[in-house]
Formats: sequence, structure tokens, C-alpha cells
Amino acid sequence: MLLAASDSDRARQLLVSAPLARSVVARYVAGDLAAEAVEVAGRLISAGLLVTLDHLGEDTGDARQAAAVGDEYVALLKLLAAQELTGGARAEVSVKPTAVGLGLAEHGEQTAAENIARICAAAREAGTTVTVDMEDHTHVDATLRIVRTLRGDYPDLGCVIQSQLRRSADDCADLATPGSRVRLCKGAYNAPPDVAFATRAEVDRSYARCLRMLMRGSGYPMLATHDPRLIEIAGAQAHLTGRGPGDFEYQMLYGIRPAEQQRLADAGAQVRVYLPYGSDWYAYLVRRLAERPANLAFFARSLVTRS
Repeated sequence: MLLAASDSDRARQLLVSAPLARSVVARYVAGDLAAEAVEVAGRLISAGLLVTLDHLGEDTGDARQAAAVGDEYVALLKLLAAQELTGGARAEVSVKPTAVGLGLAEHGEQTAAENIARICAAAREAGTTVTVDMEDHTHVDATLRIVRTLRGDYPDLGCVIQSQLRRSADDCADLATPGSRVRLCKGAYNAPPDVAFATRAEVDRSYARCLRMLMRGSGYPMLATHDPRLIEIAGAQAHLTGRGPGDFEYQMLYGIRPAEQQRLADAGAQVRVYLPYGSDWYAYLVRRLAERPANLAFFARSLVTRS
């Protein structure tokens, strides 16, 4: 139901216009402007965490808007570098391909690749990296083609694999190569049953399979999960495969289990916080609620109370 709501214009209008919605969103979104997000990133980095920043927005339908999103990322990277937050990739960026043109009716894949290449060049100049987000299942092949092509010039370009998709174990096997950076997450998009696993237990088992492939491979795994069981499995796999704290990282969303993020970082693990910003927060937030429904009660209470 929540995933369906993420695509509903009516639900979007109801939530965006609800009293106190903005103050609640601030728990999960670092502000509307790049400067606000960079300020939050600085605080997280000072606490020993790593950060990946995402300018919210997707499904861009205009080439000029896609270029403008690319410009936003270039400016963001310059701002991060000016604040000396990019060294050692402490702060990097995450980019959704449809935000930079993948969904355009004409030359969408080429447009997205060109804009992501511009962002990669700006990231290299800033001394950091880029990760290409994965969206719904219809974009997986095109996204992986873009990543494979751009890795010729930018070998540290990261990509995302979603364990909810039935194909993901094979994709992980292909990607677990030297220098490859792969973020593994569960996924938060609707997909038909022949494409995606239907139950939480199946998605979790797929995540564990993919995790083991990445940890046993020769790339750099980025394990995006808030699930205590999967975090424990990741720690056990690190021990079995001889990976030290610098050989993989955990990733978690801004506002979700911040105490656990800090606990892991204080224990010596590398923990990167996915830090979104921008005014187009609706679809992102609803998908986060779908991933972790316990957040829904918190959000609902916040919308109807003024205290």
C-alpha cells in the first residue's frame, strides 16, 4: 500500500500539505538546499561517520531539467570540497539515473550517461566518488550498462543492487571484481512476482546470499541495511573472509537507527549515512516508510499532534 502511495499524486498532495509535515520530514531529509545538507554532513563526519549525499528527485521528463540536476551535483561537490569534507571519500554523492535523464523518450540512456560522467569528473576533482542508485526493475539493465561504460574512465564508480530482485545474485557475482564498489540494499520499488521476491523472508535470504558473494569477492561491499540480523551476518562474513574495517562499509539512512550507526562507528566500523536533501522528498520518504513500517506510526503521530 505504501509503495502504491509513493506514485499517487493525491496522496502526495495530502501529505505535503499536512500540518507539521515539514518538521517531521526534517528527521529524514537534511533540508532543501545544498548548503543545509553540507552542514549536516559536516556534523556527521565530525562524529566519525561517512556520508553519501543524494539530491532528491527522479523521473525527470525534460533534458534541460536533467542537465540542471547534473549542475546541482557539480555545485554540491565543489561545496563539499570547499568545506574539506571529501578527503578519503568521507563525503561522496549518490545519483538516480532517471533524475539525470534516463527516462527521457529520446536518447535517455545517453543523456543520463553524459550527466553522470560530468558528476564523476567533478567528484574526481573534489577528491571523492560517486554511486549510481538503482531504481525500479525496468531500469536495471540500462543502469548497469551506464556503470560498466563509465567505469572505463572512472573505475571507482559505485552501483547499487537490490536483493528483492530475483536476478540480483547473478548481478552480484558479475560485480564482485577488483575495484568494484557495490551497495547492496533490499529495495523499495514495486515489481511483479516473476521479477521480485514477494515476502520479507525471501528478500532477506536473497540479501544474505548476495552479501556472502560480495564479501567473498574482490570488490568493495557497501552493505545498506538496518536489520540487526543482517548486520550480524555481515560481521561474521568479514571475519570469515579476512576483511578488516577498511575493506567494507555499512550504510544506513539518515534518521533511521542513528544510535546504531554511532555504535558501529565507535566500535571501529566504517558507517556511511545516506543523506538526502531537496524539496522533492515525498516519494523518497514514503518508500522509507515501506522499507521499515515501524516508522509509519511515528510519522502518523507527528502529523496529528502539535507538541
